[in-house]
Parts: sequence; structure tokens; C-alpha cells
Amino acid sequence: MATLPKNIGWIGLGVMGLPMARNLLQKTKNDTHFCVYDVSADSMKQLVDEGQDRVHACSSSKDVADKSDIILSMVPEGSHVRSVYLTESAGVMASDLGSKILIDCSTIDTGTSLDVRSATATQHPKASFYDAPVSGGAIGASKATLTFMLGCSTTDPNLSLLTTLLSYMGSNIFPCGGPSLGLTAKLCNNYCSGLIAIAVSEAMNIGMASGMDPRVLANVFHTSTAQSVICDDWCPVPGICPEAPASKGYQGGFRVQLMKKDFGLAVDTAERVGVKLAMGESGLGVYEGASADQKCKDLDSRVVFRYLGGQEEWRGKFPEEVELKRDETRALLKKAREASK
Repeated sequence: MATLPKNIGWIGLGVMGLPMARNLLQKTKNDTHFCVYDVSADSMKQLVDEGQDRVHACSSSKDVADKSDIILSMVPEGSHVRSVYLTESAGVMASDLGSKILIDCSTIDTGTSLDVRSATATQHPKASFYDAPVSGGAIGASKATLTFMLGCSTTDPNLSLLTTLLSYMGSNIFPCGGPSLGLTAKLCNNYCSGLIAIAVSEAMNIGMASGMDPRVLANVFHTSTAQSVICDDWCPVPGICPEAPASKGYQGGFRVQLMKKDFGLAVDTAERVGVKLAMGESGLGVYEGASADQKCKDLDSRVVFRYLGGQEEWRGKFPEEVELKRDETRALLKKAREASK
């Protein structure tokens, strides 16, 4: 593993950024110091208090860059990334970067990312800028099980350092080929997972409206061609996956407005590269509608089940004897399959 620098900068301590920075803080050596900045003073104070004398609050993105050898950012949108890096007097580019490494983990449009990379190459030729968006949501950020989609090739000279650093926050790091291709991978992933969430919601609605227990249907999906991590771990139907946001009032997870943003960016990318989409506009319409619906706004994106009229209070409609733990059911199915071989 590569040796990490002793001064790490972090910009953006929101729902994703704070737990990611926290994992980095907890897993690096005690002589590693962190310089952090967020528009929320409370978020900075929280990490400063946790890190005691290892975490230092900064006054701007430039201040972070001045005091750090490697800088990571995690902010919501492309406009925020431009502000973090390109603001004349207070942005990262205003610092004397030398050969520092910049890593943006935000999910934004590829154009903005390429603009920041171009500005880095022009103003600070020895510095390096990478896009490194993540998948796994707030749960993955907290558990350090994120997937990083890294905008570089497998021959990049900084890959060993990048992999070592990101492995403290994630369990999978994929070099995606080159600049902005990490973002391309992320947008493709969210387009696909967003459509799957809609499909699972609609399929569950069909089954439940026909009188089928959703627990049974979810187990059928698990062992059939409809199997997916959305159904298995993030099921949109409340009560199917106890740890999923749907079972907690759709609290936590990946906000529906963010899915609308990412889904829209994927649709825009498809148009830019000339790819025909069969479900792009209709899928985007669902997320736009859910984002504007007061019953769904600010909740996890799988709240599309609610937006599509799903039955959330379904337990009383089905006999108690059907109540089998999903893990036990799956263990029985696995045993049966092995016995039949």
C-alpha cells in the first residue's frame, strides 16, 4: 500500500461527506491531520470535536488547499464544484498547488468536471485532478463499503496512492479508463438503478393488487431473473428489508431529488453521445414528480413506491403464518437447490 501524506484536506461535510471523512479520520495514523471546510459551521465543529487536535476547521476551499497535500471534495452539484475549485479568491485554484492531488467525489455533469480538470492543467501543470464519484449511499458511506468509480486508467502513476486512500472509505475501487469516465460510470449506474427501483415498485404493486404477499414475491424475485440488489437490500416496499430506508419511513438513503438530478444528467449524456433511450424520459418524469410531491420530497429515492400509489400498510391484509424471515426462507431455498443437484 502507498504511504499517504500527513495533511489531508476535505471540502464538503454533508450526508455523504461527513461519514466518509470520519472513516478516513478513524483509519489513518494519529500523526495524519485533516483540514476541513463546509458552508455549515456545525458540520465542521462535529468533525473537529471528534478528531480533537487532528482536525482543523478552515475558512475557505483555498485555505484547505493551502494547508493540505491532497484534497478531496464531496458536494451536491456541478455549480458547487465550480465554486469549490474555480472561485477567484477563495477556490482551490487560488492556492499554490504545486504537485498536489485533487479528488472530486461529487456526482455532477461531465462537462463541469472536465472544465475543472482543464483549469488545473492550465494553472497548475504539476497538480492532478480526478473525478471519483461513489455508489452506496449514506449507508455505504457510514460502513465504508462504497464503490469508487475513478476517472483514470490502470496505468496512472497515482493509482496506488489513490487506491490506498479510497480503500479507507470503500470496498471497491474501479479505474474507469480516463478523465470524466468515473462520472460516466456513475451516471450509467444511477440511471440503471433508478429504473430498477421503478420496475420493482410497479411489479410489487401488480402482485399486491392481485392479492399476493409482497414477502413471497420478494423471495421469488431473489431466486429468479428479477433478482437485484434494489429488491434484496433496498426494497421500495416498507417492511421487506428491515434496514432499508423504506422500512424507516424512507428516511436516510439517497434523496429522491438527487436521483432526479443524476437521472437527468444520464439522460442528457445519452442525448449528447447519440444514444437512444426507451425509458429515459418516462423514468425522469417519475423522479421529477416524486421530487415535487410533498409526501415524497427529501426522502429516499425508493419512495417512488409511494409516489406510484403502493400499499405501504399491507401487513394486516396477509396471514401471520406467512411471516418468515427472509434469510430463513432463502436458506431453505438454497438447501433445496443443493439437494436437487
